[in-house]
Amino acid sequence: MDPYRADELPDPRNASILVHVGGRLVPRAEATVSVFDSVVQGGDAVWEGLRAYDGRIFALDAHLDRLFDSAKALAFRNVPSRHEVEAAVLETFRANGMYDQAHARLTLTRGPKVTSGMSPTWNRAGCTLIVLAEWKPPVFGSGGLRLISSAIRRNSPSTLDSKIHHNNLLNNILAKIEADFAGADDAVMLDLNGFVAETNATNLFGVRGQRVFTPSADACLPGITRGIVLGLARDAGYEVAERNVSLTELYTADEVFTTGTMGELAPVFEIDGRVVGSDVVSPVTQDLQIRFASLAATTGAPIAR
Repeated sequence: MDPYRADELPDPRNASILVHVGGRLVPRAEATVSVFDSVVQGGDAVWEGLRAYDGRIFALDAHLDRLFDSAKALAFRNVPSRHEVEAAVLETFRANGMYDQAHARLTLTRGPKVTSGMSPTWNRAGCTLIVLAEWKPPVFGSGGLRLISSAIRRNSPSTLDSKIHHNNLLNNILAKIEADFAGADDAVMLDLNGFVAETNATNLFGVRGQRVFTPSADACLPGITRGIVLGLARDAGYEVAERNVSLTELYTADEVFTTGTMGELAPVFEIDGRVVGSDVVSPVTQDLQIRFASLAATTGAPIAR
């Protein structure tokens, strides 16, 4: 049973959504997984964020590629086919009448176990697929972000490779708790060597003049939106670099912005009390926002009506 009333939700329409779980669409209040499911037992699942623009799901193929790569890296067995996953995604958006200003959390778990425990040998029923679509505009809106730097370090490949887009997000959540306590929007996470990795939820970019730079994809997630923005920046003629980035470089940058499916391109106005740039959406960020919006509005997998 859903414990929340419609008037408690960010968007009351989400009280009556249909969720795809266990191979069928069910009302929100009935959307559950087994207590034996691996996502409950140990966060043993992979996920993607998807956004609908003007009747299309943007970058669906790239997100499905990463979902299946992550599942393969974690040695999932009895994984549904790409066609089955894509059909479930499109069916969920269509059944909810969501064609724009909507976001979906696509989750693939290792599935239920026959008994509680860590070993995947207890997983014998195949994966659990969840498509949770909600009415949700870009999470950061039009204002600039205020960030703090976190004491929590981002995972490195020596501990848990960020290229696996997994559901075990406790280190990111701990960083987000720091940001919440500080009254900030999000937290900048450093890698084990003290270089900037990303925020707890998004990738980071800096701008100096006509040069656009972003941390190398070692400790950070090589995000889908991050990759698209790198391509847009190169096509626009900016000098682009992926390299080690120090926190000081972000403090002193002309512009800083974040990228992600949930937040698109969002300008950063403050980091650790330092005002970034001129405290307005600066020209390079604005240019890339416009280019991204144009691409998102004109490409993607159609949601049949």
